[in-house]
Amino acid sequence: MKYNVVVVGGGPAGLGAAVEAKRNGAKDVLIIERDRELGGILNQCIHNGFGLHEFKEELTGPEYAHKFIEMVKEEKIDYMLNTMVLNISEDKTIEALGEEGIINIKADAIVLAMGCRERTRGAIDIPGYRPAGVYNAGAAQRLSNMEGYMVGKEIVIYGSGDIGLIMARRMTLEGAKVKAVVEINPHSSGLTRNIVQCLDDFDIPLMLSTGITHIDGKERVKGVTLCKLDENRNPIKGTEEYISCDTVLLSVGLIPENELSVEAGVNLDKKTSGPIVNNSMATNVDGVFACGNVVHVHDLVDFVTKESKIAGKNAALYSLNKLNKGNEVKTVAGEGIIYIVPQSVNVDNNEDVNLFMRVRQIYKNKKLVVRSDDKVILEKKRLHMIPSEMENIKISKDLFKDIKGNITVSVEEA
Repeated sequence: MKYNVVVVGGGPAGLGAAVEAKRNGAKDVLIIERDRELGGILNQCIHNGFGLHEFKEELTGPEYAHKFIEMVKEEKIDYMLNTMVLNISEDKTIEALGEEGIINIKADAIVLAMGCRERTRGAIDIPGYRPAGVYNAGAAQRLSNMEGYMVGKEIVIYGSGDIGLIMARRMTLEGAKVKAVVEINPHSSGLTRNIVQCLDDFDIPLMLSTGITHIDGKERVKGVTLCKLDENRNPIKGTEEYISCDTVLLSVGLIPENELSVEAGVNLDKKTSGPIVNNSMATNVDGVFACGNVVHVHDLVDFVTKESKIAGKNAALYSLNKLNKGNEVKTVAGEGIIYIVPQSVNVDNNEDVNLFMRVRQIYKNKKLVVRSDDKVILEKKRLHMIPSEMENIKISKDLFKDIKGNITVSVEEA
C-alpha cells in the first residue's frame, strides 16, 4: 500500500491534518485509528465549549468531531479503524495490525497525531491498598458518557486538570456527591472558566496546596486522608483530614503518546515530552511531522486544529517536493517560561508564526518580551498569566528581517 500522506491517529489533530493535506495537493491520504470510530477523545466530551475559534459557534465534542469527519468523507480520505500502528521505519514504512492482520504501508510523509494519555496512580505513588473505585478522570468520563456506567456516589477528585474539573460537574449532574477537588499546587492546573463553571457554580470545594496521603479501603474505596502541603510539597503535620468516599478520580496530568515517535527516531523535548518541531511542525526525521497533544498538551481543541492544519499542509508540500526548508533559528525559553513550541523557526518561510508557551508561576501585570540577539523585536503586556493557561505570541513575517539569532521569550516587568 502506498500513500502520499499517512496520519497516525484519528482524533482532532489527525482529522485536521488529513483534511488539510488533501486540500493542499496530496492525492492519497490515509488516517490510521486504533479505536472503533474516528473522533478520538472528543467522542466522550459531551459538554459544550468547543469550536468557538474554529467554527465561531459553541459545540459539544462529538459535534466538533462530526464536522471534521464529514470533511474527511467529502475529501474522500481513506481511513482504517481498529488498527494499531506497531512500527515506523526509517524509510517511512508503517507496520500496522488491523482486522485483517499485519499490513505494511509506504508513505511519502507521515503525520504523528497520537494524542496523549493520563498519568496513573502508579505515576504519583499514593500510599494505600489497591481497592476498586480508583479511576483516571478520562476513563470515568468514557464509562459515564459513552458506556452508560455510573462510577460512584461519593467522589473525591485528585488534581484540578480540566478533565477532572469537567467530571466534577458531570458527576454532580448525574446525582453523585463530589466532596472535594484536591490540588497539590497553590493554583489550579485547569482553565479558569472550568473552575467557575464546574466548581463554583456547584459549590464544590477546591482544596489547594493539599495532597492525598492515603487511600483507605481494601475491596472498595472507603475514604481518603488529606494533608496540607508546604512550599516543597511536604505534608504539614497536624493538618490531616479524613473524607469518606467510595470513588477517587485522578486528574493529575497528561503525557504525550510518543512511544512510536521514539521508535521512528524522533527527538523529544524533555520539557514537553513531545517531539521537537519547527514552525512547519516537522521533526528531525525527514518527512515526519507531528501535531496536537502528541507535541504538547493543549488547552483548547481549536488550537490543536490550528496546529494540525500546519502539519497537514506541510506534509502535503513535502510529498510534492515543494516544502521550503530555509534557515532556522532556535526558540529559547527565557526567565519565567517553561517551554516554547515550535522549538525552531524557519525565518525564510514567508508566513506568520505563532509561538505557544507556558509560564512557570502566576504573574500579574507583566509582559512577554521577545528578543533576538538581545534586540527586542516584540512585547506583549499581560495582566494575568498562570501555568495552566497557554500563552500565544504571534510573530509577523515582517519581523523576520530583524531576527538574526535565536529567539528568546521571557517574562519581565511591564
